[in-house]
Amino acid sequence: MSAIYDFHTHSLLSDGDVSPIELIRRAAAQGYKAIAITDHVGLGTLARVVTEVAKDCALAGQYWDIVAIPGVELTHIPIGAIKHLARQAKTLGARLVIVHGETIVEPVEPGTNLAAAQSPDVDILAHPGLLTLEEARLAAQHGIYLEISARCGHCLGNGRTVRTALEAGAKLLLNSDAHEDKDLLTPSQAEAIALGADLQESQLQTILQLHPQQLLEKLQKKS
Repeated sequence: MSAIYDFHTHSLLSDGDVSPIELIRRAAAQGYKAIAITDHVGLGTLARVVTEVAKDCALAGQYWDIVAIPGVELTHIPIGAIKHLARQAKTLGARLVIVHGETIVEPVEPGTNLAAAQSPDVDILAHPGLLTLEEARLAAQHGIYLEISARCGHCLGNGRTVRTALEAGAKLLLNSDAHEDKDLLTPSQAEAIALGADLQESQLQTILQLHPQQLLEKLQKKS
């Protein structure tokens, strides 16, 4: 069975259903290789969420065979504050920073994708919606991964994201954006979502295994 790497999930610290430690345990029981807990944050909740998630990730890493990564998803942040808050998140102990991209089903401020793609402390631009070639090229330039989303609604832009990222030479990841334990992916589900986003079977190994492994190595070097 192929390993599952999932860099975008939510616990009850934002709008998920279970605690960070329970979500990690359920992922481990399902055979996940790595999971990032990336709850929605703004300036007011950033420090608390990073501190609490980091403790549970460290505890899980001591006892279970899974890499648990403390992270955040900067969500509905004013575009002028994205660079600063991404840096602050890393300083506080978040090993992974996601920016909630311009999904077509939410009123994300226009310009969010562009601001995220130019921010050196951002690791993933999630569900970027109507991603432009300029944004994808900037993401590639700054080593930012672009997300293929398994989440209902957010997945509507997957085809556009894949085509634009491939043209720009940007790296793609597939994440669950889980809010409940039932949202966690199996290998067959991940492959089906990738194929549904117009990837070819020959590309699955790169997107589902190689790119996640490369990101995990990058994060571990910085920890």
